[in-house]
Amino acid sequence: MSTQTHWDSIILGAGAAGMMCAAHTGGRTLLLDHAKAPGEKIRISGGGRCNFTNMYAGPENFLSGNPHFCKSALSRYTQWDFIDMVARHGIAYHEKTLGQLFCDNSAKDIIAMLRAELTQAGAELWLETQIANVTHDGSHFALEVEKNGQRQKLSCANLVLATGGKSIPKMGATGLAYDIARQFGLPVTDTRAGLVPFTFSDGRFKAISGVAHTVRATAGGASFEEAALFTHRGLSGPAMLQISSYWRESQPIAINLFPDSNPFETLRERRQAQGRRNLTTELATLLPARLVDHLSETMDLSGNLADQSDSTLETLCNTLQNWQLTPSGTEGYRTAEVTLGGIDTDGLSSKTMEAKHVPGLYVIGEAMDVTGWLGGFNFQWAWSSGWAAGQAIAAKRA
Repeated sequence: MSTQTHWDSIILGAGAAGMMCAAHTGGRTLLLDHAKAPGEKIRISGGGRCNFTNMYAGPENFLSGNPHFCKSALSRYTQWDFIDMVARHGIAYHEKTLGQLFCDNSAKDIIAMLRAELTQAGAELWLETQIANVTHDGSHFALEVEKNGQRQKLSCANLVLATGGKSIPKMGATGLAYDIARQFGLPVTDTRAGLVPFTFSDGRFKAISGVAHTVRATAGGASFEEAALFTHRGLSGPAMLQISSYWRESQPIAINLFPDSNPFETLRERRQAQGRRNLTTELATLLPARLVDHLSETMDLSGNLADQSDSTLETLCNTLQNWQLTPSGTEGYRTAEVTLGGIDTDGLSSKTMEAKHVPGLYVIGEAMDVTGWLGGFNFQWAWSSGWAAGQAIAAKRA
């Protein structure tokens, strides 16, 4: 560990955004993190294979109080730029679905790549380091840190907040970036858990836990067609995680169990050909059988197909294509993949990520009010915003 106390740049948080930034700032750069290893959220993401970007990443895939804020960074450092870096390091990858790119081998390959990049750039990494205090004396930022039980004072011209949001506190997530932002007069919007499973207090789906089915789920004006997973606590799966970012407490969600077919016409045709068959038997050829059993507890699915009039079938199919459910809540930050909201982008430059009224203070990644969809978009924001801040800092020395 270096005994140097003054640095050109100090980056708080050795996650995706922090490591990316450290690889591009140049100069004397120090990267600090309280964890024992860098990139812990990278390591566990994508089932250990890291969905590191999305081929279709664009501004429309992000939520923010200012939907235009992310455009500059995303256009200047694109998914293809990151893919080029991955290829240069010889990391094999594949598309899983919907443009989602995963490592063939391990998420650790992405961490190793970023570590190699920041080391090559001359940045230094301190782990198991706690931030005790941050101040500004008018010309430099002053930090008190604790490492190996000892306090040390550091200073820097540029301070980058890359500590993320509140998601997955068991991995050490805190609101540190928000606290420092407020200290320097940057506004912070309300935060909540995003990309998170829904819960139902009555445990209504416990009996069909493990059942999955492709649906079109809608909440807050947004719709996603992907898999839904019924769990002992509620609803999960990609479709549910996606709409959770748009959902608000006490609002219903709508589920179309037949997003790509016309069940009314299908059942009418089958009634003509095999009217003596049970309605539930026929539905179980279109939906998971356990799901049909569950639906029969709250809907009248009795009788044969021949017993069902056009009107009855139409009403049933309309219900199945607009199944209204009101969750009790979500799993919260405990399992949320991201934190919605955060440091208000109104106080930041969309080109450099620098605070407009605090020269030398930068915010990148999940700490700010920019949140991507499920599918590699949040990592792309980490790469793009980290690169933008790194480039801006490097340009100061040019």
